[in-house]
Amino acid sequence: MNFFSTIAQFIADSPANQLSLYLLRNVPGLPPIVQTLHIISIAAIMGSVVFVALRTLGLAVPSQNPREMVQRLMPWTWGALIVLAASGSMLVVARPFRYFSNPVMGWKMIFLVAALVLSIAMLQGIKRQYPEPAIKSASLPLKLLSLGVVTLWVLVVLSGRWIAYSEYLFAPA
Repeated sequence: MNFFSTIAQFIADSPANQLSLYLLRNVPGLPPIVQTLHIISIAAIMGSVVFVALRTLGLAVPSQNPREMVQRLMPWTWGALIVLAASGSMLVVARPFRYFSNPVMGWKMIFLVAALVLSIAMLQGIKRQYPEPAIKSASLPLKLLSLGVVTLWVLVVLSGRWIAYSEYLFAPA
């Protein structure tokens, strides 16, 4: 038994697994509601942190100050991350072997952690570079960081969608 199978078995034997399975099986409409909340949460992240990154790159709303955008939009990001974690956890806990045996899920988690780290670094960079409400161009390092943020969040979304279709990627020969 490998490391991921051990984790999957631990989760499958947990009370959280039993509760998630019970809720998903017995609350009418809950599985599509949870999945919809998961998708709406990623849309809120894409519409907030990625939008700030696009502004930093000079590709969106050049009249807006990035620091002000951060102040307005980041509550959406952090709120969406909470919903994203709760909905994703419920889905994973309910069917741990499906997710822990899926190599695409591993890539999604790597992209997610990297996206979060770079997003926080980008937000800190914006706070340092834009201390006052003047509108100016971002520095090259901040632009590169923003490009990384956009790329990683897109990879999170793409890998999340491919989890359901990984058998096409890793089909036996």
